[in-house]
Amino acid sequence: MNGPSLPRRTLLKGVGLGALAAGTAACGSIKGSGDKAGDKIVIGFVSPQTGPLAGFASGDRFVVDRVRGTAAYTGGFAVGGKTYDVEIVVKDTQSDPSRASQVARELILRDHADIILTSSTPETTNPVATVCEAQGIPCVSTVVPWEAWYFSRQADPKNPKPFTYTTMFFFGVDQFGGCFVPMWERVSTNKTVAGMFPNDADGNAFRDAYPAILKKSGYKWVDGGAYTDGTTAFSSMISKFKSEECEIFTNAPLPPDFNTMWRQAAQQGFRPKLATVAKVLLFPADTVALGPLVKNIATDSWWGPYMPNTSSLDGESAKQLAEAYQSASGKQWLQTLGSVYSLFEIAQKAFTSVDTPRDRRAVATALQKLNYSGISGVLDFTRGPVPGVAIQQPVGVQWKEGDGRFPYEMVVVDNSLNPAVKIGADLTPTNP
Repeated sequence: MNGPSLPRRTLLKGVGLGALAAGTAACGSIKGSGDKAGDKIVIGFVSPQTGPLAGFASGDRFVVDRVRGTAAYTGGFAVGGKTYDVEIVVKDTQSDPSRASQVARELILRDHADIILTSSTPETTNPVATVCEAQGIPCVSTVVPWEAWYFSRQADPKNPKPFTYTTMFFFGVDQFGGCFVPMWERVSTNKTVAGMFPNDADGNAFRDAYPAILKKSGYKWVDGGAYTDGTTAFSSMISKFKSEECEIFTNAPLPPDFNTMWRQAAQQGFRPKLATVAKVLLFPADTVALGPLVKNIATDSWWGPYMPNTSSLDGESAKQLAEAYQSASGKQWLQTLGSVYSLFEIAQKAFTSVDTPRDRRAVATALQKLNYSGISGVLDFTRGPVPGVAIQQPVGVQWKEGDGRFPYEMVVVDNSLNPAVKIGADLTPTNP
């Protein structure tokens, strides 16, 4: 398998290697489910259900309950000729990387988890995966760029080594480029791109890889600077973008930071022709804070009711899952519904392919070899870009005015990476 060729930073900050190593050292000699007997498989699930990242996890409880109700879970997992009951234990990180490490240790020590599933940003997935790798517990992560998940957890990012127990699915900077650049090409601009990337795992991964992607496509890169998460004053960054006459904007910040910056940009007259954002405006709740300023901002979509995918657990379609959530909650569907659902599909696939759920190494190996089709489409963990990583192909969407039920909705405007998804509307400049 060919390794990644893009240059990376030696140390990614935010949830950097040092902090993760400290969290792992605190684990001590944890004993997990491999040391207990019984007819039950325990699945731990970790996500940021409260705090500034809570938008990512607002549908998680619904998905967990939905999965619990499938025949595959209510009937138990058939493993090695024996049926095991399945218990799902949910933990909240409170959007805190230190707490993410803590609850992962709790799942191993107190709840005797046989596998841990985790979702939503490196602030969540990386500490959890690091604890699991150190303690030999199978783990699957999602909703995190693979570069931010993989390289920031390496002792030597320049000479990375495959992980044994931890796997993930999502996509990376190349797919962001493959999603965003085709949209840029359809708007007449001077090809000057403003980049808002913080000094954290996501921001640094983008900052390292984007210049090469932009250069290859004929675009000029203007970096706004590696600011600290939680910054509230962006005037100097905005001034730089204006002076460089940036007509395209892209980013990967925490959602509250983007909301602050985008309001200040509007007040200070920075109006790029097209804004393509990552990590923010992924969910309907994010649009409320910005109101009309959200109109025609583009982003990536890795899952939605427009995806032609069905559940491997019970055959439910992506559209049916989205509509079920809206009916049950009264809220608009969100992308992480499919991602979190897929975590539990993967767990079921892995356990039912081994002889015993207590053989952690066998379960981890099954995860590494998994290739199946489910609610998130085809997920093939054998193809890379590095071992244990499955890549999704996102589509480009814009926030358009809704149909009456909701003020704004995601509409597919580019399917360059995923032609199976139908286009729903023409791409429109963010600021004509």
